[in-house]
Amino acid sequence: MPEAVILLSGGLDSSTVLALAKEAGFEPVALTFDYGQKHRREIDSAKMIAEHFRVKEHLIVPLDLGRFLVSSLTQTSMNVPSGRDRAEIGSGIPNTYVPSRNIIFLSIASAIAESRGSRAVFIAANAVDFSGYPDCTPEFIDSFQKTLDVGTRAGRDGNGIRIEVPILRKSKSEIVKEAVRLKVPLEHTWSCYKGGRKACGTCDSCLLRLEGFKAAGIEDPLEYEVRD
Repeated sequence: MPEAVILLSGGLDSSTVLALAKEAGFEPVALTFDYGQKHRREIDSAKMIAEHFRVKEHLIVPLDLGRFLVSSLTQTSMNVPSGRDRAEIGSGIPNTYVPSRNIIFLSIASAIAESRGSRAVFIAANAVDFSGYPDCTPEFIDSFQKTLDVGTRAGRDGNGIRIEVPILRKSKSEIVKEAVRLKVPLEHTWSCYKGGRKACGTCDSCLLRLEGFKAAGIEDPLEYEVRD
């Protein structure tokens, strides 16, 4: 069974991608980054998801990026946007954008994959129901793939690592339905940008998640502070 490195944040999307990688016949190695985000709820969720799917290994890599990268996800002095209209979400780049995060994460994941002889790296990038991040677009993924093809020994030898993005063009409701089909433990996933006991229900990520569950006709098992 070929091995693949799966970027696992603990959220709905990455948990579904992990399940999709298993379904596709890969032996997953989960990779989670502790990069200086303001809360650890998503890391705790990633641990539970990895345990649920009995992954071969779960690597948690510490990166002290929070001191250097300006984002409301890493800086306590910045507030996460709340209560934005659906039309606003995805129309620009909000302050939750972490500069070059997917470039950094994919670079490390690809280096680990090449070192281990893994065949692929799976990432839960999505360009449909998303917050407008430039590192979640098809153009970015295509560009990064070309970089790996020419900038790694594996690529030059014709055994390059493939970047797999199975939910890139799926709506949030489609992702929810896939998660249910694949028996992802949705109660253990965490999408909220804030780290409270309950999900806030007002940040962009919560709003997109709730909208996806509603459109799919499926009840979200998470508790929310605010829920329509």
